Amino acid sequence: MKYILYSTLLSVLFIACTHEQKPASLDDLAENYVKLVLEIGQYNSDFVDAYYGPEEWKPTAKKQDSIPVQDFIVRAEELIQSVSDINVNDSSVLIKNRKAMFTKQLTAIKTKLEMIAGKTYDFDKEAQLLYDAEPPQYTEEHFDQLLSKLDSLVPGEGTLTERFNLFADKFIIPKAKLDTVFRVAIAEARKRTLANVSLPGNENFVLEYVTNKNWSGYNYYQGNYESLIQINTDHPIYIERAIDLACHEGYPGHHVFNALLEKNLVVDKGWKEFSVYPLFSPQSLIAEGSANYGIDVAFPGEERVDYEKEVLFPIAGLDSSKADLYYQILEIKGKLNYAGNEAARKYLNGEFTREEAAKWLEKYSLNTPERALQRTGFFDQYRSYVINYNLGKDIVATYVEANGGTADNPEKRWEVFKELLSNPNTASDLKVEE
Repeated sequence: MKYILYSTLLSVLFIACTHEQKPASLDDLAENYVKLVLEIGQYNSDFVDAYYGPEEWKPTAKKQDSIPVQDFIVRAEELIQSVSDINVNDSSVLIKNRKAMFTKQLTAIKTKLEMIAGKTYDFDKEAQLLYDAEPPQYTEEHFDQLLSKLDSLVPGEGTLTERFNLFADKFIIPKAKLDTVFRVAIAEARKRTLANVSLPGNENFVLEYVTNKNWSGYNYYQGNYESLIQINTDHPIYIERAIDLACHEGYPGHHVFNALLEKNLVVDKGWKEFSVYPLFSPQSLIAEGSANYGIDVAFPGEERVDYEKEVLFPIAGLDSSKADLYYQILEIKGKLNYAGNEAARKYLNGEFTREEAAKWLEKYSLNTPERALQRTGFFDQYRSYVINYNLGKDIVATYVEANGGTADNPEKRWEVFKELLSNPNTASDLKVEE
């Protein structure tokens, strides 16, 4: 009898130990990950861009007087190790991508925490750790060549920046017409998107106008397929920005991206780590890059210009007689986008003062002095995040086109684009071998 009891006890202990040693799954780790991100977000208002997970996962403990950054770093490191320990060798490509993205998101979180604690990285290293990308570098000569092309096109007298802004002033949307223009632009972007992408029937958004921000537009995704889209009216808004922001913040940009992640990954697959979106992470490069590329997907080639001239110009009460020249100028000016990255790199690396960075932006981004200073404020707040807009767009565009989504095959372009938005991806996942 004693032998039987002893054997039974050993069996129970063996089962208990075996159970304790069972490695965690990605699903098991998701809750700890989400709670860590939300707790950090209590101390940094920019850290969490969106959350639509279980209400009971939100922090309940009283916020401390100062951020317990070292404790957070240790927890991030433990999660990184736990994710690393999970064997997915025999799993699908999708599961492998899930694990890879989980690790990269955690690496970014740890990096941001180290920065909060005082650790410094140069611009390029920071971008690589936070966004899984390597920013390209361009010389002044590269930008000077573009300025030379613009110089011969922009009419008027004075410096190129002065002439450009005087000419562009003819295309400012009057404040009284702003809401109408934006709502028409968003409705058209939504119609084009829904013709190619299936979204939950209750998807919706609220549009607001705000001031005193370092950005021009923002999507605060609310969960349950709803967004709050805010447009900053601190500075004049030009006619082309209506389609830009309608697509970028709405359709097929941030609103659609977040809705697809929520539906396909959180609701359908139960991957709860995607219920929280830490802003300073690889997810942002895909979010911003796809939002900018989505403009071209929804309004390809001349379709956009034609729509703006035929629909938005009359609503805004603008003269379209000079529109063709304006768009020709904007096309070349768009190639100056990377000048903003160079300004951020030099400023954040201590090579430029704020004033020098602003002067660079006035010259190479053709910003007004006021707008240039506002952008340095963006550098202060978001740092190397600037790469996500232009480099992110280029990475997404190259990937979509390499997979058959070329301009002459719009159906395939939408198909590849939608697939990209619906699955875990980071910049290195989308890298196309040359």
